[in-house]
Amino acid sequence: MPDISLTMIAVLCVAALAAGWIDAVVGGGGLLLLPVLLLGLPSHTPAAHALGTNKAVAIVGTTGAAVTYARKAPVDVRTAVRIGLAALAGSSAGAFFAAGMSTDVLKPVIMVVLLGVAAFVILRPAFGTAPATGPASRRRILAAIGLAGLGIGFYDGLIGPGTGTFLVLALTAVLHLDLVTASATAKIVNCCTNAGALATFAWQGAVLWQLAALMAVFNLAGGTLGAHTALKRGSGFVRVVLLTVVFALVANLAYEQWLA
Repeated sequence: MPDISLTMIAVLCVAALAAGWIDAVVGGGGLLLLPVLLLGLPSHTPAAHALGTNKAVAIVGTTGAAVTYARKAPVDVRTAVRIGLAALAGSSAGAFFAAGMSTDVLKPVIMVVLLGVAAFVILRPAFGTAPATGPASRRRILAAIGLAGLGIGFYDGLIGPGTGTFLVLALTAVLHLDLVTASATAKIVNCCTNAGALATFAWQGAVLWQLAALMAVFNLAGGTLGAHTALKRGSGFVRVVLLTVVFALVANLAYEQWLA
């Protein structure tokens, strides 16, 4: 356990609880959890340890949310796992390119895309509210594997923030899922990408396991509660949370680009 106060441990646990809830509903929990970890850990702690600990915490809450969704939402687990394996490959490739590439040029582009997405969702109130009409065609599944799997997986490895939110949007648009089912599918995909990233960080010795285990309990509670909330409140509620997270992501990227 790192040398931090009980007060800061409590703050980290509350952040893990809230991040688990946000991530289960629509993705983007890392926008809250990772900055709190970076601020809460001792200043001499390498950034990689914050990233690795974040993944160790997040995978527990994501798995809890995925199990809760799979039990009660009409999730095509086989399709979700296929997309997840593609995302795992994409994130590995993105991480490889990230080592020698500046993301400062990409961040403004991502912000523009996110604002366009927000405008689309606002102007199309029916987006993601209608239930799926039937099984997705082979062409749509292949498109989802390419876009949501390889494409967004690559983004996850290259930059990262908002991956879960992008997954929800892509799965809704490509597979014609409602937002609740898209969130459920995205959790299974996230389990695959988080497992790959965590394996890498663990191999590098960059996970604070004692702190991660404590925070993971709260993240699991938040993830399970978030999944139940989304299932109970429906796509209209998820849509509101989605827009909130999109604007928070734009603000976070803008801060990192021009103010940090």
